[in-house]
Amino acid sequence: MGPLTGIKIIELAGIGPGPFCGMMLSDMGAEVIRIDRPGGRMRGQDVLARGRKTISVDLKSEGGRDVVLKLCESADAIFEGFRPGVTERLGLGPEACQSRNKRLVYGRMTGWGQDGPMAQAAGHDINYIALTGALHAIGPKEGKPVPPLNLVGDFGGGGMLLAFGLVCGILEASRSGEGQVVDAAMVDGAAALMAMFFTMNAGGMFKTSRASNMLDGGAHFYGTYETKDGEHIALGSIEPQFYALLVEKAGLDAEDFSAQMDQSRWPEFQEKLTACFLTKTRSEWQEIMEGTDVCFAPVLSIEEVADHPHNKARGTFQNLEGVVQPAPAPRFSRTPVALTHGSRSPGSDTELVLQEAGFDEASIAGLLESGAVATGE
Repeated sequence: MGPLTGIKIIELAGIGPGPFCGMMLSDMGAEVIRIDRPGGRMRGQDVLARGRKTISVDLKSEGGRDVVLKLCESADAIFEGFRPGVTERLGLGPEACQSRNKRLVYGRMTGWGQDGPMAQAAGHDINYIALTGALHAIGPKEGKPVPPLNLVGDFGGGGMLLAFGLVCGILEASRSGEGQVVDAAMVDGAAALMAMFFTMNAGGMFKTSRASNMLDGGAHFYGTYETKDGEHIALGSIEPQFYALLVEKAGLDAEDFSAQMDQSRWPEFQEKLTACFLTKTRSEWQEIMEGTDVCFAPVLSIEEVADHPHNKARGTFQNLEGVVQPAPAPRFSRTPVALTHGSRSPGSDTELVLQEAGFDEASIAGLLESGAVATGE
């Protein structure tokens, strides 16, 4: 199942963007073996850890290091999310792993990258996107920048870019016969996500003041509005024909709203639209605008999304082992993807993974006894 079926990837367990990368690869059919720490516990059903085998390994022990190196011999890629130099000190850096398998692609996930003056500094999503212009651009006009959850640095610029980089590396290795190191830095990925806005800035079409541009809440036709019942709706009526339909469906005067791109009037138009949308509930506006070319959607909470008719029809969210979660994406016509199982307790597959890697019963018993590996019990 899935376009990456037959690909084997080793994941040195971490937090946030690393597990998201592993989830993406596993969702696409890759066999992802997650290396967890002995004694680790899974808190409930971790959506980011779904679909993988898990083996508990003490990476600081000689036996544990040898297990990981052995697994690398039959893998297409391995990835880690430690600070630069940590895996080298463990004896599991790129040189050590690729000495066992010259085709191995070695993925490295960090916030700042493998080099540069901040490479060894701690950080989180908010810090990385602050350095790329993304955080500065998001927030109210008269207020401070607002972090967009940790979607831009950790997940979009981090985990997703690492998954992309690993697949690129595996494709290249299939031609050259040699692996390489993928340096996935969240600051680099977040910068890449800002490409369109650098284009707009270069063309003099972007203002650095927040909520002053077409896509940042400055435009009356691209933003959110409160409804009579305290809920919200979202508009994206950019194109003239979509904007005209918005004005019509909202029952507004077309001549009064004709100056769509006159930025000096955007505050005035926003004020009028604010008053307009407060006259009806969210569901009433859905009856009027949803499914039309207004470019309209209700703003749904995480508890509501799975029940929306469009999401239900496409199966955008699925219930796996009692947990509602996003389905794998994207979709493929010939090699469909499907969720196999949720997260497992660390070490649940230790013995199975070792057997598949070629360890005999005596060797497995010795590793368990020494504490180099552990089961999930």
